[in-house]
Amino acid sequence: MKFVSLKSRGGNYLVVASNIAWLRSAEHGQTTVGIVGSSPLVVTGTVDEVAAMVVGG
Repeated sequence: MKFVSLKSRGGNYLVVASNIAWLRSAEHGQTTVGIVGSSPLVVTGTVDEVAAMVVGG
């Protein structure tokens, strides 16, 4: 199981990479991360930056 650390303005998340379903651009340079079986998370960084964190770990 691979965990990914995602930073947010309200706190940080440690997410199981295989549970990430989608990424979408949000306001103010943030990204919404869709989580299987849960509510989406809003994290800092562009879609490309977040995708690189997920793929690269």
